Amino acid sequence: MEDLDVVAWVQVSDGRMLAVRSRGRDLLYLPGGKREPGEDDWSALSREVREELDLELDRPSFRELGVVRAPAHDQPAFTHVRMACFTAAYRGAMTAAGEVDAFVYVGRGDRHLLAPAARAALDLAGEHGLLTS
Repeated sequence: MEDLDVVAWVQVSDGRMLAVRSRGRDLLYLPGGKREPGEDDWSALSREVREELDLELDRPSFRELGVVRAPAHDQPAFTHVRMACFTAAYRGAMTAAGEVDAFVYVGRGDRHLLAPAARAALDLAGEHGLLTS
């Protein structure tokens, strides 16, 4: 079994991290997803965020926060997710789009709402001092 290799956007506002609910999923995930063939991290993440939230990420502010690995949720063909987490400023009005039904900002007390890799990303954001709640 190989890891599911994905990119994710860690967006923090007022000390809480953005998470999305994909259609038909029971837990919250981070905006992002798999790279298309030939895509680098920036191209994949900016495309995914545009598709999921109708936002444009800001290239000059794009930074890697870190990589987390966690058990995959709802992915029987894979045992773990390897998720490269990035931060970036954005332009536009956030809107649930594509396969995303809703978005919400979560704090440490909301861990139970998150898929395992999103929990790991929440911890990563906390380690970087980005969370206040």
